[in-house]
Amino acid sequence: MQRHTQDMHADTPPESIHMMDASALAIPDVQFFVLREAGKPLAMGAFKRIDAAHAEIKSMHVLAEARGRGLSRAMLEHLLAQAKAAGFSRLSLETGVQPTFVAARALYSKAGFTNCPPFDGYALDPNSVYMTRSLA
Repeated sequence: MQRHTQDMHADTPPESIHMMDASALAIPDVQFFVLREAGKPLAMGAFKRIDAAHAEIKSMHVLAEARGRGLSRAMLEHLLAQAKAAGFSRLSLETGVQPTFVAARALYSKAGFTNCPPFDGYALDPNSVYMTRSLA
């Protein structure tokens, strides 16, 4: 979580950082997952309930030294499956426009996410991209 926080603050203006800190992730409306190898955490991801049918991906991150191994795809597939199993029919997300988010946006697009307007209290932000997809 600390490395994720550092990365978010590295090139995103503070007013455009929409990540949840560790304490905010520890609530009943959030399902949080950690991918480990030999006990070492390499990736994390979470989704948060918006309403009975809609959830939002929060705080998806893979450590820099573990990237390029398909862990982002594996975590995203896990989040999609778990959200569907939890009864959600739509999954949305907010991500950045900065160059550091190019790979993330490509991953989400390949997984069927498409751009959408801001949702659940978000506002138009020149540093944000909003995406959504059906889980049906």
